[in-house]
Amino acid sequence: MDVRGGAVGGIVERCDPGGRAWIAEAIRLVEADANRSADTHLHVFPLPPEWGIDLYMKDESVHPTGSLKHRLARSLFLYGLANGWITRDTTIIEASSGSTAVSEAYFARLLGLPFVAVMPASTSPEKISLIEFHGGRCHLVDEPGAIYDESRRLAAECGGHFMDQFTFAERATDWRGNNNIAESIFEQLRLERFPEPSWVVVGAGTGGTSATIGRYVRYRRFQTRLAVVDPEGSAFFGSFQDQDPGRTASGSRIEGIGRPRVEPSFLPTVIDRMIRVPDAASIAAMRWTSAVGGRSVGGSTGTNMWGVVRLIAEMRARGERGSVVTLICDGGERYTGTYGSDAWLRTQGLDIAPYMAALETFLATGVLPDVEPDGPGGGVT
Repeated sequence: MDVRGGAVGGIVERCDPGGRAWIAEAIRLVEADANRSADTHLHVFPLPPEWGIDLYMKDESVHPTGSLKHRLARSLFLYGLANGWITRDTTIIEASSGSTAVSEAYFARLLGLPFVAVMPASTSPEKISLIEFHGGRCHLVDEPGAIYDESRRLAAECGGHFMDQFTFAERATDWRGNNNIAESIFEQLRLERFPEPSWVVVGAGTGGTSATIGRYVRYRRFQTRLAVVDPEGSAFFGSFQDQDPGRTASGSRIEGIGRPRVEPSFLPTVIDRMIRVPDAASIAAMRWTSAVGGRSVGGSTGTNMWGVVRLIAEMRARGERGSVVTLICDGGERYTGTYGSDAWLRTQGLDIAPYMAALETFLATGVLPDVEPDGPGGGVT
């Protein structure tokens, strides 16, 4: 980009023939993708009707790239284009454990831009294949905590743009509405018998989804409460419990959620409750949800559902009626070699049998037996 001008008149002008036109066309392409994709469905999960509690699952797996992260990637690209950070020659770099990278690779190819995903070497082969299918390149690192610095290094090296989902997720999305996920949920519930849900339950990866929903609920003056589930090994739960934004942890085995540090987009002040979920419970709930609901779901959806089941069991114990909403984050086909594999569970030392039995008891009785190592105090209000 040329910069022309001088001391005379104190004028400096950027000369970028065609640059604004390219950005305008890029924004049109990204928005056209959203226009082509009908809003995701809100499915009813089968619960005994006499409970008086309705459970809905918003199916984010039907996005063109198969996950909730399609929304985030679209917002991040629009944010980068509108800010002038992404131009016709920009290499896109992202630190991602998989699904965000899959979606960003899709949008980068849509715009004709190269894309590099920096991710832990432990990322599932299925996700790596999806990123490469969409034209991206995977840059693997052994230490999960190194993905941020490595992304910055690569961006500086090639003159690219580090998307930095963990910083920009909460600010790239218009939380007031504009068909964001929160507005979509409440609009789809409008004709249901409990249109204002008692709880919305989501996980935290970047923190962007919980920030968007929490802000929207307050902005629209709903009484809905927001519960955030967090897998073992993640820093978010301990940070929320101790009000310590500097908390770190080992990292999560449940891809897409849980982080070894508290990410900049995580907004604890809009969260009403956090629930820590053992990995064995997440995987048991993933398999149970797929079997009972008839739709294959991934591990992070299992984490959501374990939190949902706990909350519904508490509502039942108090004699409450109402609705609960959670997300299908992605499909189970991405995890056949890990969460769907009994051999993999054995290598990880995970026994899901007690959690599967507890879920069956819940569906039959409305009571969730206490099988969690931390006991019923695993959730913080």
